[in-house]
Order: sequence, then structure tokens, then C-alpha cells
Amino acid sequence: MSSSLFSSRQWVKFSLVLLMGGLPFVAIACGGQSQTEKQLAKEAKSFEKESFDTDLTFAFVTLEEFDQKGQLWWKVKAKEATYSKDKKKARITDPKGEFFQDGKAILRISAQNGEVQQDGQRIFLRGNILATDLRDGLVIKGNELEWRPKEDLILVRNNVTGTRQKMAATAKNGKYLTRARRLDLEGNVVAISKEPSFQVTTDRLAWLVEKQQLSGDRALQMQRYEGKTVTDQASADGGEMDIKSETLTLKQSARLNIADPPMLVSGNQILWKIKDRKIFSDQPITFFGSKDNITLVGNKGDLDLKTRDLNLSGNVNGGGGVRQASLKSDRLKWNMDSQAFEADGNVIYRQAKPPLSLSGPKAKGTLKDQQVVVSGGRVVTQFVP
Repeated sequence: MSSSLFSSRQWVKFSLVLLMGGLPFVAIACGGQSQTEKQLAKEAKSFEKESFDTDLTFAFVTLEEFDQKGQLWWKVKAKEATYSKDKKKARITDPKGEFFQDGKAILRISAQNGEVQQDGQRIFLRGNILATDLRDGLVIKGNELEWRPKEDLILVRNNVTGTRQKMAATAKNGKYLTRARRLDLEGNVVAISKEPSFQVTTDRLAWLVEKQQLSGDRALQMQRYEGKTVTDQASADGGEMDIKSETLTLKQSARLNIADPPMLVSGNQILWKIKDRKIFSDQPITFFGSKDNITLVGNKGDLDLKTRDLNLSGNVNGGGGVRQASLKSDRLKWNMDSQAFEADGNVIYRQAKPPLSLSGPKAKGTLKDQQVVVSGGRVVTQFVP
């Protein structure tokens, strides 16, 4: 049967048992900071003051809303429904049902209570929200939820949790774009992964669920764990995480603190393959080994943390250590443990004790014991008095 609760172009199907008396209900106002959330809070307060007709209370009601093509937008069953006197709004208790997209169910939902407003084009749920994406198993929890089917949008407020497989994320508020399958989280965001075990904290984060990616455009911190012990830490002004390949890309003011070997890596952009324990950058990058106090810089480079082998190219500079040696070249291969190296292209090696300067096309040796051999073409050796 049709109902005056909705427009003439749309209809709601009811399975009703008439009750006598009113339905107790408490509307919860939104406490968010954005303009949209303030408007929603205003609407919620207005709805709370709405005059409801206690003669229009029904039990075991089924509400269905369709688009102009006759395809379902949502279908919800509730224990009770109470309608406003103008029949334009309805309060519901213990709602359970599905949200639809293109006529197909995409989310299964449940809550403690809620309401339907504005010709059924928006539905609000409150209290112990549980929404499960039927396509990929993403589970969203929160205290308030709003479904806007015309926009393919779900808004979740007041403590949001999203979980899927080995990923879980929490935030103050969030929105889920059902067609793009993207969960945007904002406010005290914490994303946690298992295998590998890591945690990302930031103020805003996008979770591309289907692509298994995280993306943030705000300052973020990342910690990697072995058991309960923090092994590596990272920070940047933004970044991306490919969950499937376990690859983290740090962008702008990137810093990566590695525990084994003890090292600080910094640059404008750093690619960290967590599982493979490899670091890459095609932009200027700096490696500082705190154990030997050695700094190495290049226009681009990569480091294998398993083998401790480092490769740098383009305006390579290195120096430090006990003997304060320095090395310049176009390309450099370096082992972080042995300090053995191979340098190629415009090599200049200097040391303080004893004072010595070597230059030539190529060089190899170790800085620990200051054994350096320069070779190839014209070699210049200078002993500094």
C-alpha cells in the first residue's frame, strides 16, 4: 500500500500491526565539526522536537523505498514505527535490513533505533550500528549512520570502526562511498594491520577497500612491530600503503627509523617494502648509520636491509666514522656492516688520519681500516702535510 509519508513518485510498502499508545525515543545529536555535521545535528534536534501521533504507532513494520526506476534503495524491518502527524517522518526501533545499489543488496545493517526523513531519500540509524558490505566483507561500526542512496553515500559519526581481513581502522567520523568502495576516516585515525604488524596514526585517511590501499594527505606516523616490540618507525606529511604488497610510500619530509641495522633514512619520498625489508627512492635521499656515525647521500638509492647492501647514484657524498673519511662519486655500492664499498665515476676520497686525498675514475676498499684502491685512467694521490 502507498503512504503519505513519501512523495507521489515514490512509495513505501508496510507490513503493519496497529498499536495503541506512543513509542518512547531519544534522538542523539551529532557532535562533529564540519558544516555538514552541524547541519545534521540541527536536523536531529529538530526531529526530536517533532510532534508525533501516538495513534500512528505500528509493530513489526517493513519499510521499502524505491528509486524512480522502481529499484530498491533500502529495505528495513523494525519492531515498531511511530509516524509524525504530517506523515512525513517516522521513528523506528530495532531496525534490521539491507541497503541497495542498482537494485542489488550491498550492505546488511542493524541498529537500536532510527528514523526516516525527507521522502525516504535519507534514513538515519542510531546506537550500536553494524553495517556489513556483502561484496567484500567490510564491517563498519559506529553510533550514528546516515544512508543517502541518491549519492551512494553512508555517513558514520561518533566513533567509527572499519574492519576487513587483517586491517582495522578507527576514527571519530567517517563516510563510505558505496560505489567507489572507499572509506574516508577523519579525526584521531588509527589503522592497524596484522602480518605484517604495523600501526598508522593520522588525522585523515582514505581506505580504498577493493584495491586494498590506504592513502593519507596529512602528517602521519607509522610503527612496525614484532610481537609487542616496536622495530621500525616512520613519519611523513602524507603517504600511501598497499596492503596486499605490504608496501609503504612516504611523501614529503619522510623519515624512516630502522632498528636493525640502526639507521635513519630521510628524503622527499621513500618507498618501503616492509615484508621484503627493502627501501627505494628515485629522489634525493640520505642514509645515516648511527652505529658507525656515517652519512651517505645521493640523488636516488636503494637499500636491502637483509643483505645490508646500499646503492646510490647521482652526486653521491659520504663521510664520517672514527677517522672522518669522506667519499664523492657518481655511483656507490656500500655494505652497512663491513663498510666495504665500490665507487664509480669522478671518485674523490679523503681521510684525516693520516691526511690523504685520492681521486680517479674508480675506487674500492673499506673505510673501517682505510684500505682504499683508486684505479682506471688518471689517478691522483695527494698527501696533505
